[in-house]
Amino acid sequence: MAMLQFFIAVDVTVVNVALPSIGADFGVDGHALTWVVVGYTITGGGLLMLGGRLGDVLGRRRILLLGTTLFGAASLLAGLAPSFAVLVTARLLQGAGEAIALPAAMAVIVLMFPEGPRRSRALSVWAAVASCGLVLGFVVSGIITELLGWRWIFLVSVPFILVVLAAVIFLVPSERPAEPTPLDLPGSLLLIAAPLLFTLGVVAAGETDGTLPWLPPVALVGAVAAGALFVAVERRSLKPLVPLRFFRNRARVLANLATALLSAALSTSFLLFTYYLQDRLGAGPLQAGLTMLPLAVSLIVASVLVPRLLGRWNARACVLAGIGFTMLAMAAIALVSHLGATGLAMAPAMMLIAAGMGFGIVGLQYVAVTGVTEVDAGIASGVQRAADQLGGSTGVTLYVGIGFAPTKDGTDPFLASSFLAIAGLAAAGFVAWRISLPAAEMEETLG
Repeated sequence: MAMLQFFIAVDVTVVNVALPSIGADFGVDGHALTWVVVGYTITGGGLLMLGGRLGDVLGRRRILLLGTTLFGAASLLAGLAPSFAVLVTARLLQGAGEAIALPAAMAVIVLMFPEGPRRSRALSVWAAVASCGLVLGFVVSGIITELLGWRWIFLVSVPFILVVLAAVIFLVPSERPAEPTPLDLPGSLLLIAAPLLFTLGVVAAGETDGTLPWLPPVALVGAVAAGALFVAVERRSLKPLVPLRFFRNRARVLANLATALLSAALSTSFLLFTYYLQDRLGAGPLQAGLTMLPLAVSLIVASVLVPRLLGRWNARACVLAGIGFTMLAMAAIALVSHLGATGLAMAPAMMLIAAGMGFGIVGLQYVAVTGVTEVDAGIASGVQRAADQLGGSTGVTLYVGIGFAPTKDGTDPFLASSFLAIAGLAAAGFVAWRISLPAAEMEETLG
């Protein structure tokens, strides 16, 4: 399960350093390359809660095999993709495989390890592997792309996925499926359709050929319609993905909104680092990956230190600190790109991004699950993760899509993207400022 988690986490960040090489192979610019990043996170975030429900209804072992097989097959398709369209399709399928496999894998760990020290150790390994996968994705991508080519960032995981499948077959016990219950398939499809149509509209709006002038407005109107239909479907569904009672907890709703806004800026920063090092400075993939080591090391340090500080600070202070660090990082990216400084000058911005992620996202995670019961714990954690992934994909689409649009001649794309992200972070700060939790609830959550 840890091996599966590692490669799923790696695939969130591994494409960042490889994007310029992918674009050069397929003749695609940085504006359209956002599809390679957001395709994975949109389907992953949109189908996550449905994946958890499928495991409960059809059996976790069966769904784990299905999701892992889909993820592995999509990784193979991405590595062999003959065109950019096929690569984007493969990334969408990878995200679907992640959404189906991960909730089942998490449930398998919880059920196979009894409550107490053994389960705590298992979950600690699970969380540590996820963090390492996200961090190592930056560096591994540079090494593999430089030495073997970008296709191997996807192909390298295939033999390990086969090992996971064999382990599931021989080690995970089968179980009886639960009683059949309605699945909110319309809600899941609409939850994916809205961000996909939004991405299509923003990317198409930046194209200069003008062959389909009607596409951007139609896609954006479709995104709004899909979002409205999702709300209507959830109100009437017998088993909604997000029950209406979830929105009665004001602090939880604000935490997820702030998560989406903060993740939008964090995901944007990763792409800006890559584009600056390779497109602006001409660094190779290996050099770019090594230059991003301060980000990787800082993320590891933050993951160790921040949980300890949460017990001393209140959650809102941690979240506001994280948002502030991220705003400073985006300002530093804008300044470095304006001055045309060396890659090492981005190191302070990378360390600030790590601090922003550590304080902000971890703090918001605590708020998002504060006061949950056994009834809504799964829903609360699923919504928080979906907000993280869908917020990140929407931010990349909006900030990078607008900033790097070919129609914005004469405007520094790094400045434009950074300022858009700062505006989103200001909104995140306003939302986070309005979060308030009873002291007793926070004390119980933080242990």
